[in-house]
Amino acid sequence: MDKLPIIYVVSDSVGETAELVTKAALSQFPKSEFTLRRYPFVEDTSNIEEVLALAKLNGGMIAYTLVRPEINAYMREAAAREGIVICDILGPLMQQIQTQCGETPLYEPRLVRKLDQDYFKKIEAIEFAVKYDDGRDPRGILKAEIVLIGISRTSKTPLSQYLAHKRYKVANVPIVPEIDPPEELTLVPGSKCFGLRISPEKLIQIRRERLISLGLNDRAVYANIERIKEEIDYFDAVIEKIGCPVIDVTNKAVEETANVIMSIMMNKQPRQ
Repeated sequence: MDKLPIIYVVSDSVGETAELVTKAALSQFPKSEFTLRRYPFVEDTSNIEEVLALAKLNGGMIAYTLVRPEINAYMREAAAREGIVICDILGPLMQQIQTQCGETPLYEPRLVRKLDQDYFKKIEAIEFAVKYDDGRDPRGILKAEIVLIGISRTSKTPLSQYLAHKRYKVANVPIVPEIDPPEELTLVPGSKCFGLRISPEKLIQIRRERLISLGLNDRAVYANIERIKEEIDYFDAVIEKIGCPVIDVTNKAVEETANVIMSIMMNKQPRQ
């Protein structure tokens, strides 16, 4: 059985896709011997010439994923000139997709890796929001990028989750007159905290609907206007000590409130 000495796996990214596809193909030829050499981040013609010279010297072939048209074309032309066998893994598929959808490719290397990183950051932020929801672990206040502060039923949890999907690590803290705010609130900059204020009239409506949905008496203290005013007064006192921005969520959807917060955050400093 003929021996295939070397396959050079060439990519303008890290080369994981090209290597995985090549290994999948080679797995169908268990009697053949082979060696894979990965050449990542090939972004100019000098890199192409280097790997072509090695392939020619060692009688190897090249499997590649090069998304930039000019680099891809140079690989094809130079390989043909040198008589080197090549296989474009990504190009034909991109061409077929373009034909089907009519959209011009971005031709930008490393997009898959960027998307993967973005995905894992999002998952990490979502897990963070769940872990540090409703003040269950005050240590999250010190680790969070955003800290939401508000009395019960001011949309702290859904807002935390929405912001987490935008890759922000969010902790939220309930404010209750009978319980001192966590000490951690005094240890973080007020600029990363956001108070969520709501009108008493709107809040009593929300709380009564909540009680009814739970099969409880909608006249409970939880939905009493005097109790609600007491909670709001206590909230105002806490927020004044912290010195953080306050957003009126009375007539705002979660998305609207999140957009206000994200706008403030982005104006402070660019995110990675």
